[in-house]
Amino acid sequence: MTKRAYKYRFYPTPEQAELLARTFGCVRSVYNRILRWRTDAFYQEQKKIGYTAASSRLTALKKQPELAFLNEVSAVPLQQCLRHQQAAFKNFFEGRAKYPVFKKKRHRQSAEFTSSAFRYRDGKLFLAKCDEPLAIRWSRPLPGEPSTVTISRDSAGRYFVSCLCEFEPEALPVTPKTIGIDMGIKDLFVTSEGERIGNPRHTAKYATRLARAQRRLSKKKLGSENRAKARLKVARIHAKISDCRADSLHKLSRRLINENQVVCAETLAVKNMIRNPKLSKAIADAGWGELTRQIQYKGEWAGRQIVQIDRWYPCSKRCACCGHILERLPLDVRRWSCPECGTEHDRDVNAAINIKAAGLAVLALGENVSGMGQVSVSCSQ
Repeated sequence: MTKRAYKYRFYPTPEQAELLARTFGCVRSVYNRILRWRTDAFYQEQKKIGYTAASSRLTALKKQPELAFLNEVSAVPLQQCLRHQQAAFKNFFEGRAKYPVFKKKRHRQSAEFTSSAFRYRDGKLFLAKCDEPLAIRWSRPLPGEPSTVTISRDSAGRYFVSCLCEFEPEALPVTPKTIGIDMGIKDLFVTSEGERIGNPRHTAKYATRLARAQRRLSKKKLGSENRAKARLKVARIHAKISDCRADSLHKLSRRLINENQVVCAETLAVKNMIRNPKLSKAIADAGWGELTRQIQYKGEWAGRQIVQIDRWYPCSKRCACCGHILERLPLDVRRWSCPECGTEHDRDVNAAINIKAAGLAVLALGENVSGMGQVSVSCSQ
């Protein structure tokens, strides 16, 4: 058994929206106050504060007269935000993340409820201190009763509920088909079979509308209602772009997993590549990292094998027929001929074929090697 989050959109009543707004505000206030307290304690007294001390601090804050509003909402989300903060500090000290930052009012708001702070009965979800069930748009059924529920509101003002449930992954039938994919900008990826999946370029599609909305926002008076309306329009366009990209990537990753037993891909350092000032927007819009992440976890659920080739493997410069490696291959050269065997290659298709061959070789030999013309991979199944 493993856990999976099921996310749905819901439409709160005015009373529920008010309660959630107060809950989000209290969670944000507690998180920021405890974070400031822990940061000051470390820099002024060289003292590290743990979760137990932070929880005691929360109890003291709720007793202060000026913070009496913290008692008006459920205590569970306040306690959970401290657990999340503790996890953020753990990731920071172990080198997996940056130092925790303060929560902002205009960014995404969220509150997590454990089983003691909600009721799920007959397909209806009731939150603590709320008499009516949430009007959830159930796009698919839950596999069981959720263990935790996370309520969130994005910058566009939309409300979502994420239910964490246990489920049993079902392996897909074994298929003999294997594939290698080479990711790019003009085409999102090219397969070893020569199929090209075009890049939708969602940001470019909405660039004119987004620029117009941002110009109008910049001319509004700070703090005015018109500025709040203009900011909401900009946020909705960003949400539309994000939703379109996520929908496209989910469909493509599901197709790759359903049709192939083995998927071979490159290991791309997207954070380093995005520093290129000319290509940063196009790289960010393509979503290579998210596509790879989806292929990984969906492959594990379906019993597929995912092989990632070392980023230094010369898949584009290596001839898929004879193995000759070019000394140099500029990015603007899309087709080239091998000086050894004379085979003419399409750059992307040749790279995808080499990625597939390298991944299958490692699966067959069970060796992880590195060097010019060799590969180092990470394999999950």
